[in-house]
Amino acid sequence: MTNIRSRDRDALLQALRAGVVPRVGQQLIQVGRAREIEALLADISRVADGSALFRLIIGEYGSGKTFFLNLVRAIALEKKLVVASADLNPDRRLHASGGQARSLYGELMRNLATRTKPEGGSLAAVVERFVSTQRNESAIRTALEPLSELVGGYDFNAVINAYWRGFDSNNETLKSHAVRWLRGEFATKTEAREALGVRTIVDDSSVYDQLKLMARFTRLAGYGGLLVTLDELVNLYKLANTQARNANYEQILRILNDVLQNPPEGLGVLMGGTPEFLLDTRRGLFSYPALQSRLAENTFAQQGLVDYTSPVMRLGSLTPEDFYVLLEKLRLVYAGGDPGKFRLPDAGLTAFMAHCQRKLGETYFRTPRTIIRDFVNLLATLEQNPTAQWSVLLEQTQPQADIAPSNEIQEETPSSATAISSLNHTKVPETDEFATFKL
Repeated sequence: MTNIRSRDRDALLQALRAGVVPRVGQQLIQVGRAREIEALLADISRVADGSALFRLIIGEYGSGKTFFLNLVRAIALEKKLVVASADLNPDRRLHASGGQARSLYGELMRNLATRTKPEGGSLAAVVERFVSTQRNESAIRTALEPLSELVGGYDFNAVINAYWRGFDSNNETLKSHAVRWLRGEFATKTEAREALGVRTIVDDSSVYDQLKLMARFTRLAGYGGLLVTLDELVNLYKLANTQARNANYEQILRILNDVLQNPPEGLGVLMGGTPEFLLDTRRGLFSYPALQSRLAENTFAQQGLVDYTSPVMRLGSLTPEDFYVLLEKLRLVYAGGDPGKFRLPDAGLTAFMAHCQRKLGETYFRTPRTIIRDFVNLLATLEQNPTAQWSVLLEQTQPQADIAPSNEIQEETPSSATAISSLNHTKVPETDEFATFKL
């Protein structure tokens, strides 16, 4: 009998039945991809040692990218890293001039998580952990001195000093102002100057510099570093305006170059996307020549050979054997770890897989999200209807394939259409700005 906490069980099953990736309990149903996890464990160890990490996690829609990112996130928390996670969308990007990059930074800071607070909202706790170990303001200044060499370090240090003064004098307002600045919530420099005496705020142009500062700061606070996980990068691929799209790709190139040439201390960046986002030479990362050359595949790693040290990690499909083990684990979780409470025999697992393959073909284990949901729904039905027969239920249901959403092009707002102005790229005529591009 396996001990499974009811809280983890319930949260996991509720997420799976809703068709979303669970934030807790991923280890209970993890199958396959042992070598990929081993490679990311080594990456996380390097970040904790003061180095840096950049990886693109590439997989088909529904193949488990988000699950894999969340699993790595949980591993990083156990290794005493701080983790910040966010999904990109039309209002959250790596580069913009209309507030979308600052919005992404704000989402990352709201979701900042530690091992003791894995659900997020840990920014104030991280800052307080640092300041509570300092005896006085002079000690604070000395401890923060390494940050002064980074872009934006002077005002960052001033904000941490302000938090310490609020901490020392029980001034909750001052502490709140400091945390608001660190979250990127000040809209104007005037407001920030009046509240904290600093001359800058976190804006669209300073997001990556701010993440590097935060990574160094987490190490000063006693953590291993900062792991940033960004998912749904396909939303950059969908941008209609070539200039805005390339501005975001330029930011990805900047991060990659930093990691390769001048590693930012204690910063790891994982980005999740589809093969089209990477390989499409018209709109994907490979449309940007500098990225195409840096992210090109190892030509020797073909015909079953792999290279897990490349910046690009491709997630393969689960095998039928992996899928069977997954169903076994789901059945065990549903039973609370007690095999005596199984609602489905081993023959039922085999029959369920055969039913899905007969109805859907091999796609059922290549993009398993909806099939997992169907399986959990089957277990729920059997639990609540003791007289129901699983063989009859199977024949009465039609499993649905996981279909990717349409990659409709996102039109630019006037503010974000000018996002590239600072990068001096050659302007390219837009012949397909309002086209719909389908995979």
